[in-house]
Amino acid sequence: MAVGSKIFTYFKGSWQPGNVPVMGSADHGTWLGTLVFDGARSFEGLAPDLDLHCARLNASAVTMGLKPTMRAPAMVELARDGLRHFDKDAAVYIRPMYWSTEGGRGVVIADPESTVFCLCLEELPMPPEGKGMTVTTTRYCRPLNSMQLVEAKAACLYPNNGRMLREAQSKGFDNAVVCDIMGNVAETATANIFIAKKGVVLTPIPNGTFLNGITRQRIIGLLRQAGVSVHETVLSLDDVRGADEVFASGNITKVTPVLRFDDRDYAYGPLARQARSLYWAWAHAG
Repeated sequence: MAVGSKIFTYFKGSWQPGNVPVMGSADHGTWLGTLVFDGARSFEGLAPDLDLHCARLNASAVTMGLKPTMRAPAMVELARDGLRHFDKDAAVYIRPMYWSTEGGRGVVIADPESTVFCLCLEELPMPPEGKGMTVTTTRYCRPLNSMQLVEAKAACLYPNNGRMLREAQSKGFDNAVVCDIMGNVAETATANIFIAKKGVVLTPIPNGTFLNGITRQRIIGLLRQAGVSVHETVLSLDDVRGADEVFASGNITKVTPVLRFDDRDYAYGPLARQARSLYWAWAHAG
């Protein structure tokens, strides 16, 4: 599925234009879901935390039982090389991937020696500042890491997120506030979540049910450096309903304000604005 308007794909040693076919019908990753990926962003001539995203891909591969075939610094240089196919200030989604082509003992297990690498760059505009989303609840939840590879950015996790989004959209909302199996708020269906109350920022503490996002960690650090009190804690749905502000962080859009949760409306508030402003300033300073 192409999400961008202009695509370049690195596969088997060369860059190729377009949505290039890279998987075989009998590849292990095709029918048994052993694919991991990561997502970074290039915009305004910047590629913030690209090194961390590439390093996380290799960590996800190990979690999946794959064998990373490219060191993170080399992956960064390859991505920068590919970005030369786009205008300097183009907003591009950077997606490196690994999957297995062969199964090991017992078929279901991936053969790590068959790991394949691919890097896909897709031109995808950044949303304008203040473009927010509406959210609702979902009956589906995030699994524990004893149930799924939650510590990896694995493609097999996303159908669960997809059904959360379908449910939310069927109710007239853009996204969902997702709980873990214990009933505590974990994230939205597509990004990490923050709330603000009386000048304090709160976000769910990583507990093995959701990915501790790179952009999430960056925003927490930037807010704290700016003197904002940020607490990782246990949050309930009522905490979100009672918040002064709600916003999400993620690679695709960086900071997205939540403008409505069911029948509760929120403004694009000062702390969400500060989080975005701090991130942009940090990215440009780097």
